[in-house]
Amino acid sequence: MSAQAVAARAGSGSSRRLALAILCAGQLMVILDGTIVNVALPSIQESLGFSPSNLGWVVNAYLIPFGGLLLLSGRFGDLFGRKRVFTTGLIVFTLASLLCGLAQNPAMLLGARFVQGVGGAVTSSVTLAMVVTMFTEPKERAKAIGVYSFVQSAGGTLGLLLGGVLTQAISWHWIFFVNVPIGAVAVFMAQRSLRAEEGKGKSKSKSTDAFGAVLITAALMLAVYTIVEASGYGFGSTRTLGFGLGTLVLLATFVIRQAKAQDPLLPPRMFKFRNVSGALGTHTLMVSGMFSFQFLAVLYMQNVLGFDEVQTGLGMVPVSLLIGLMSLFLAPRLIARIGPRSVLLVALVLIAGGLGLLGQISADGAYLTDVFPATVPLGIGFGLAMPSLAGLAMSGATPQDSGLASGMFNTMQQVGSSLGLAILSTLAASHAGTLLGDGTARSEALTGGYQLAFRVGSCFVLGALVVAAAVLRNPPRPGNGPATSTGTSRPADSDTASA
Repeated sequence: MSAQAVAARAGSGSSRRLALAILCAGQLMVILDGTIVNVALPSIQESLGFSPSNLGWVVNAYLIPFGGLLLLSGRFGDLFGRKRVFTTGLIVFTLASLLCGLAQNPAMLLGARFVQGVGGAVTSSVTLAMVVTMFTEPKERAKAIGVYSFVQSAGGTLGLLLGGVLTQAISWHWIFFVNVPIGAVAVFMAQRSLRAEEGKGKSKSKSTDAFGAVLITAALMLAVYTIVEASGYGFGSTRTLGFGLGTLVLLATFVIRQAKAQDPLLPPRMFKFRNVSGALGTHTLMVSGMFSFQFLAVLYMQNVLGFDEVQTGLGMVPVSLLIGLMSLFLAPRLIARIGPRSVLLVALVLIAGGLGLLGQISADGAYLTDVFPATVPLGIGFGLAMPSLAGLAMSGATPQDSGLASGMFNTMQQVGSSLGLAILSTLAASHAGTLLGDGTARSEALTGGYQLAFRVGSCFVLGALVVAAAVLRNPPRPGNGPATSTGTSRPADSDTASA
């Protein structure tokens, strides 16, 4: 289906805005549940009797299927219709949330969290694709991607605040129960308001790449599992290296399969366009570094500054507000004026600088002098970076492949956040342990570990800056090149060999 046909079927501007609100509501629930449990973990441990070694699986049981199924779910959206995939994911996610809230023992909670991760992946995988196919006019698309990016980037910090409030005011069960009415309304509204897009379906002359689907799903799940467990076993352990080798074997087999398959799950053409590959690489590195703020700043405020759950959540509010202001209002205008690549480069400098400021925190510091100054460049930078990256990543995708591109974009975010969490938390804990062994006071040792992790996170973002500057290009403005079926020109993104 052409972009013009999709736009015609999308109806009036008001109906498209309603559809955008529904898509973002579903995406917000999914993103919130990646972090909302963090501040509730002590209460969950006490209530259900989790052992300290197993408590982390309340988070990991969600992350592993979520990271592993995004790519496959995005392709299913292209094949069988994105509305169908989106609503199916919402239903699974909502029902799993109810089971999480009703959990009476660790096994029940972990099983429900796994299913919740499956539903989250299916829902999230096609959301960005549906946004870009609904809004084809460049200015409208920039605004829509800004709204999506706000939900995507600010949802994690909002989850910390909401999790703290619900846990303290009612109980940890309600961090899951709150999804049920929201999810039910979203499913109802999605069925009534979202326009059904016909998937390209299974070719009569070609078979669906079922074996490739099994390979990439297993590879991504094993990769996320290896990363999240590496912090406990060590990156140089036999276990981590063995699972890492297994992941590489599965990925290599998948690549060979895609080169030979008649109808590959991940067509090699997706990597011909430098903006697609460059945006995915930049996104992975940026999220790996930025996640050090979302995770380690929380630990610093709680373990060193002595904040409780609600105070910690409130401490993250300035970042969410700045991300919202930038992504909703300023980013679309700047992108239209100077292009997404230029905006992204400035944003990455701001993010790296913000993490560098956090690398100077002190054990006897205060929120206003140690944390708040960093929230300004971080909030502005991330609010500008996400819309720019999303637009660049989707600029090389045809309407037929936009679901896959959306799934790839979200997969890199999940892999990047998991990788950042594993590496940076391990560095922080290891350095703090060394300092404690040398007789350093606990607060100073913890602060030293966080400082090191923030500095390394800043280096990750600087790496993203190098990739973005070297590979990415501003897509030509409308009318300056041959138009593609998405309504935007793409000659700059078709530079393949030079990438």
